[in-house]
Amino acid sequence: MKIIDQQLIDEVIEQAKASPRLRKNYNFHQSLDDKCHRFLNALEMGTIVPIHHHVTKDETFILLKGSVRVNTYNDQGQLIESVTLSQADGRLGVDIPKDTWHNVECLQPGSVIFEVKEGPFVEHEVDGILHLPTTHQ
Repeated sequence: MKIIDQQLIDEVIEQAKASPRLRKNYNFHQSLDDKCHRFLNALEMGTIVPIHHHVTKDETFILLKGSVRVNTYNDQGQLIESVTLSQADGRLGVDIPKDTWHNVECLQPGSVIFEVKEGPFVEHEVDGILHLPTTHQ
C-alpha cells in the first residue's frame, strides 16, 4: 500500500521546483503500459502544460493542494470553459471527456493534483498538441 500523506506531497513539490519543466509526476501505476494511470502531478508557477487532448481517453483531476485553472478549448484554440480548482472555493476536481482540448495552469506555488486516465501512455502525436497559428502584425 502506498500512503498519500503530506510528506509525499512535499517531496513531489520539491522535485517539481527542481525540474526544468516546473512540474513533476509521482506515478502509482507500475508501468507506462498499465491500463489505468494514477499519479500525483505537482505544479509550480510558470510551468507550461500545452493545450492537448486524448482522443480516446477521459481524464480526471482532483485537487489535493494549492490552486489550478483547467481550461477547455475548441479546435481553433478558442477558450470554451475555464474553472478554478481551489479548496477555498469548494471546487475540487474536474472530469474531462475524451477528445476535449484542455490545459492546466498553476495559480499557486506548490499545487498538486491527482490525475487518473486510461493507459497505456503514448507520446502525443502531432495532432495531440494544439498548435495555434501565429499572427503577424
